[in-house]
Amino acid sequence: MSTTPPELKFTTLEEIDEAYYTLQKTFLSGKTKPIAFRKVQILQLAYLLKDNYDRFKEAFAIDLGRPPLEASFLELDSTIADCKIAYDRVEKWARTEKAPFNINFFAFRPVIRKEPKGVVLSISPFNYPVWLALGPIIGAIAAGNCVVLKPSELSPAISGLIAELIPKYMDSDVIRVVLGAVPETSKLLEYQWGHVLYTGNGRVARIIGVATAKTLSPISLELGGKSPVVVDPRCDIKTAARRIMWGKCVNAGQTCVAPDYVLIPRSAEDALVKALKDAHDEFYPSGAISTKDISHIINTAHFHRIKNLLENTSGTVAFGGQTDESRKFIAPTVVRGVKDGDSLMSEELFGPILPIMPVDNVDAAIAYINAHDHPLALYCFSQDAAFKNKVFDNTQSGSAVANDVLVHCAIDGLPFGGIGPSGSGYHTRKFSFDMFTHLRASLDSPGFIDSILGGRFPPYTAKSEAFLKSSLGSKLPPRPRLSVAGGASGYALIEKKSNTKWILFLVGLAIVGVGYTRAVDINERARWLKGLIKG
Repeated sequence: MSTTPPELKFTTLEEIDEAYYTLQKTFLSGKTKPIAFRKVQILQLAYLLKDNYDRFKEAFAIDLGRPPLEASFLELDSTIADCKIAYDRVEKWARTEKAPFNINFFAFRPVIRKEPKGVVLSISPFNYPVWLALGPIIGAIAAGNCVVLKPSELSPAISGLIAELIPKYMDSDVIRVVLGAVPETSKLLEYQWGHVLYTGNGRVARIIGVATAKTLSPISLELGGKSPVVVDPRCDIKTAARRIMWGKCVNAGQTCVAPDYVLIPRSAEDALVKALKDAHDEFYPSGAISTKDISHIINTAHFHRIKNLLENTSGTVAFGGQTDESRKFIAPTVVRGVKDGDSLMSEELFGPILPIMPVDNVDAAIAYINAHDHPLALYCFSQDAAFKNKVFDNTQSGSAVANDVLVHCAIDGLPFGGIGPSGSGYHTRKFSFDMFTHLRASLDSPGFIDSILGGRFPPYTAKSEAFLKSSLGSKLPPRPRLSVAGGASGYALIEKKSNTKWILFLVGLAIVGVGYTRAVDINERARWLKGLIKG
């Protein structure tokens, strides 16, 4: 098997133009609307992966040096599973929903129609070049859209394979793959899209955001950032270290939700470093430099970026630190005693380097997190519910995960997305469907409604205003009384609770009881109960 990445044949600007207008024509034809059609395309995508499983594993090895188990577990099997979920549930997802019942408006039969947004664009990254490329496509197809996929040029073996196979398995009038770099992406961003999903870094996201604003194309961003780990010194340090080390080593740390750095009380730093070293030695008994169980860095530019950050740290390398430029390899490395302002804290690492920043206490950890951009993930290791709640309740992040790392991305029913600089919008499975779906408000007004709401028509009168106000207005609860009570807000809401309902209930119960006991015999009591029921 060749380890040399193939040279991608980029899509021409003319081909991009043809692809866009072909998909627009297809969407307007209604071809993608039937659920049966969508299911066929989703199933074809699953078989694309299943039939070419080994070819994809080889491509992962070429682009990323990805171990076969990681290629299967993290991407291929996960994406096939996502196809199966969408295939099984798309009818339910796409079903028209009734609006919540409202006595004033139920006669209008209000509903929410689930409709595709049109022709959508997904720009995917190099680090998970199957799951982050094809996962959103599953949702877009399930929602009834036509799709342009722009995979990363930095993972040419995977991107080239996807571009080769999609026309063989899926309808080319519905989905197209565009290969290219900056010029091709710039061309794509000239068009108006039903929706754009960009997965990558904040610098490029700003450029894409400006471009999509010019065409008023809605956009979702899945970015990244420095995802912190807060460690309670009372937790199971061995388990925490094992899971943190795994999360940092998977894909050589090139994961948008990888643990980026650790915040731990100074008194527990030694114990954590030792446990991390034990986990490292367990994972790589012959040493990390000789193992085949760690991916390499995607290219030499990223290799030198990470290496320079490590060389300029003021922290102490506890273990690791070996590099091999010929293989684009950086060993898993733990750096202790890192301080704010260190090179390793200046940007998202996106590599197998783990800085440990000792802090005084959990309050200091929370303050540090809040002083920086909201991360895509925040991890907390603790068996103390109060400790975990304190961390999560006083911070903001895309996700909040206790006592593990990374696995939340794979759990069906959980959204995947950031907040603020770490992204906007949500995807994966049902959330991808929702992202690419337009919720279209709809109702059917009956003829008789004007006899009720005739007051909405001119000429306006005091009588019609009073009627509309009484029928549409909401009666507020009693005005609250505010009282200074200290605490975080400085005020406490004092709400006078009404006992009227309970009083009426008890009075009614008493009346029923008196009537029942006054009935002399069984037959009389039976007649009395029948009369009560009949009203």
